[in-house]
Amino acid sequence: MSERTLLKVDHLTTQFELPSKSFFKPPLMLTAVNDVSFELKEGRTLGIVGESGCGKSTLGRSILRLIHAQKGRIMWQGSDLLKLSDEDMRAARRDMQIIFQDPIASLDPRMTVGDIIAEPLTVFEPKLTKAQRQERVHEIMAAVGLVPEMINRYPHEFSGGQAQRIGIARAVITRPKLIICDEPVSALDVSIQGQVITLLRKLRKEFGLTLIFISHDLSVVRLISDDVLVLYLGRIVEAGDCATVFQHPAHPYTQALFSAAPVPDPKAARARKRIRLQGDPPSPLNPPPGCVFSPRCWKATDICRSAMPELEDVRAAQRAACYHMDRP
Repeated sequence: MSERTLLKVDHLTTQFELPSKSFFKPPLMLTAVNDVSFELKEGRTLGIVGESGCGKSTLGRSILRLIHAQKGRIMWQGSDLLKLSDEDMRAARRDMQIIFQDPIASLDPRMTVGDIIAEPLTVFEPKLTKAQRQERVHEIMAAVGLVPEMINRYPHEFSGGQAQRIGIARAVITRPKLIICDEPVSALDVSIQGQVITLLRKLRKEFGLTLIFISHDLSVVRLISDDVLVLYLGRIVEAGDCATVFQHPAHPYTQALFSAAPVPDPKAARARKRIRLQGDPPSPLNPPPGCVFSPRCWKATDICRSAMPELEDVRAAQRAACYHMDRP
């Protein structure tokens, strides 16, 4: 597997300006992604997990500049994406595609399947003839398990699983280097989820793809990912090799998150200790001082409430941001 760094994110911060409740007060700033840094090697899959509202999707869309990030760098093949002009960014998106959460809503109901899948070719490879585009569409439809007879049908005629295969075909038809999968199976039945995950793994191997896989389903992330980031209130609290983090979670939040995940073995489920967190996550409009997890953490001490810990090595392929992490 290649060790070349394809994507490097340095201290990325994404904020949203919200109107103030008072005319005389300044707008409120909601920090959805807070000082996030990571590297992604070519050919690997990075899973991003965390509670709803932790900034997973905002991080993915900020990388593609679908959402504007205020601070940091996104280094992609030698260029900082945040400094590219709109024209250069459009060109860069040929190698960076996204698969959305809701397969039906992500497809234009007025376009046929063939036109939807061919749309990236019309944007990024305009010199192709109509016959050449159609040939490429047929090839990618076969690769994702869609029969050629579907090419003139419309999105409403398909099931959710079939619609997501159309979205995947549209994303990979230009042979991109990176695909961001924004909860691509959360709206699908469990049996269909397995088929889509198997398809993504096959396409990753066949086309040499690098994936960022965003999900709240830990079992799916464990199945498909090589590396994992755990986010809480927009910050990375733990990161590392997927197998290591799942087997030896070091941060209290990661431990609580993993303890809530269902397991298929009833005996193992009964024997496992469930960590129940008290209270709700703090508001990103008014985060607590120090460690953002401290108000809900059973290990928190005075230092946790006064200073935000940095990511530190736990094992060779694992880092966590906690003063009281579990060490080997």
